[in-house]
Amino acid sequence: MPLQNAVVGPADAHALSEPLFARLHELAEGTAEYSYVRNTLVELNMWMVRQAARRFQPSPEIHDDVLQVGTIGLIKAINRFDPTRGFEFEAFAAPTIAGEIKRFFRDTTWAVRVPRRLKDCRALLREEAVAFEQREGRAPTVCELVRLTGLTEDEVVDGLRAAEGYGTVSLDAPTEPGPDGLSLADRLGGDDPALGRTDDLVTVAPLVAALPERERALLAMRFLQDMTQSQIGAELGISQMHVSRLLTRTLATLRAGLAERT
Repeated sequence: MPLQNAVVGPADAHALSEPLFARLHELAEGTAEYSYVRNTLVELNMWMVRQAARRFQPSPEIHDDVLQVGTIGLIKAINRFDPTRGFEFEAFAAPTIAGEIKRFFRDTTWAVRVPRRLKDCRALLREEAVAFEQREGRAPTVCELVRLTGLTEDEVVDGLRAAEGYGTVSLDAPTEPGPDGLSLADRLGGDDPALGRTDDLVTVAPLVAALPERERALLAMRFLQDMTQSQIGAELGISQMHVSRLLTRTLATLRAGLAERT
């Protein structure tokens, strides 16, 4: 029977796998015995998948997915492995398992869609940057990454920018400890209505300046001093009806001038 939930160390797995690979090589693919032997080999060598997954440090949310794609790589390696060529299975399978996991991270775990070229650049940059930090105790500069990776300066810059699209932060994520802490959304700025008003004022200012003095005074009393039409009429010595007609005509003149400018 296949090993179910058995804990087998790498050395024991290697010793048990050798005769099974020899037997699998003799069997016809698709037969019940072939499937039985291959399934046993998969269970014996799952330690390689778990070891490869730990290297990539997946988050708990995708840990099972990483194990699944790593197992696919293991199965592909078992299917292609030829024990008669004298290679160790572990050395043969490790690149295939790691390749499947890398492809999973490259194609499915990015929060923002970026071209594959930039994903490949990001992976290369990350690998070289980690190795450099371990050697030198600091992060590498762009020029040092160009030298280490063989990429152009533009490719390095684009790859570093692309790395920012790998993960996102929820706007509801707290930025301060405690239940009453502000969220990221609370700290984001909004549109300032005064900015739009400033644009309007800059546009309308020369039009107002071109009006006769009485119309300018009329606008100031109505919109700056918030006076009623009756109060304006009393101030200027004209009727409230005349004030209304002057306001209507003046505002129409300003609207026509704004329409010409836009």
